[in-house]
Amino acid sequence: MGTKRYTGSPEDADLMRADSLAREIFADVANKWAFLIIEFLGERTLRFSELRNEVEGISHKMLTQNLRMLERNGLVERKVHPTVPPRVEYTLTEAGRALRATVDGMCGWTHTYLGHIEDSRRRFGA
Repeated sequence: MGTKRYTGSPEDADLMRADSLAREIFADVANKWAFLIIEFLGERTLRFSELRNEVEGISHKMLTQNLRMLERNGLVERKVHPTVPPRVEYTLTEAGRALRATVDGMCGWTHTYLGHIEDSRRRFGA
């Protein structure tokens, strides 16, 4: 996102501050593509093409951008095997697996309240 240097101070962890590292990280990972990538990588290590097939609707560009962002934030590890052509695999790091627990919770919440949300949208006219 930006080029600001963070010092590990309490301000960096403060979500109330617009310039905090915590808010930058939150903005990075709180998107539908990142959530779906984390969910599917939680099951196993995947190659780029396998992951693209799993995450229905994601473009090549969006998958590339999100994988780079997740790797930059230490949530995904990229391993290049020295073959021709190179074989690249992606897997969650320890931090990524910990975040997956939150993603799983959101998926569970969605399943639990899907009917409620559908009813509300119908009443709202959406």
